[in-house]
Amino acid sequence: MPSNAILHEVQQLYKVSNHLDSLAEQHPKVAQALITISGNVRATATLLEVLVATKIAPLSDADPANS
Repeated sequence: MPSNAILHEVQQLYKVSNHLDSLAEQHPKVAQALITISGNVRATATLLEVLVATKIAPLSDADPANS
């Protein structure tokens, strides 16, 4: 199912975001930039989740017998 592949990538994006947050704590000189990028990555992951929930998942849940 295509939504599973997208949701897997969403989880990967969340992991990248968390890793960037961790790096920000270790590198104060670039912390603000890393936090900003991390937030953008997290927002993108969230948007992909919403896309799957609203556009892909309803299609896969549809019962062909009711069409």
